[in-house]
Amino acid sequence: MRIKILLLSLLVYTACWSQKQSGDSLKNSAIIFRQELDKQYADSLHSPLSQNDRKNFKGHEFFPYDAKLCVTAELKRTPAEKEFKMKTTTDREPLYVKYGEISFRINNKKYKLNVYQNMDLIKQVEYKDYLFLPFKDVTNGNETYGGGRYIDLRIPSGTKISVDFNKAYNPYCAYNHGYSCPVPPAENNLKTEIKAGIKFRE
Repeated sequence: MRIKILLLSLLVYTACWSQKQSGDSLKNSAIIFRQELDKQYADSLHSPLSQNDRKNFKGHEFFPYDAKLCVTAELKRTPAEKEFKMKTTTDREPLYVKYGEISFRINNKKYKLNVYQNMDLIKQVEYKDYLFLPFKDVTNGNETYGGGRYIDLRIPSGTKISVDFNKAYNPYCAYNHGYSCPVPPAENNLKTEIKAGIKFRE
């Protein structure tokens, strides 16, 4: 849990639809996110990397920033959902609940993903509005980690939610099998390439 909270602290929120935000500020927001992520991985106290891997760490590889993959999604709340045990890369089964569904378009095609809440994490006041978006896409196992990627979100005040795929990051178990990472549910498998955010090669 400590590691997850550290990742949440990197959440740099800039709404994709905001009229006050220029394309440059959206890009800068993603750049700041990447810089902070690299800084965390290089930190001996907070990094998931082994000591040897950390010594050789020169920073993550990312796709070029793509403004089209900072999308404005419609959030549909699903309040009747029951808690469930999310599958992980180990025997651990943390409790989650589906918070809602987000719908958006990429290249004029409509897609839908589920967003979740961790039942332990939301007990903490500072993370009660946190939403977890695990997803897979066609790049997995080639340009990106085979186990999928994550995006951290916050519950919006209305029905629109900003989802910046340029801030997609890898689970810690991509770098260290000693971690237990949630596996994106099958319904969050996008049938398209998301060439944004972090890359990964075995």
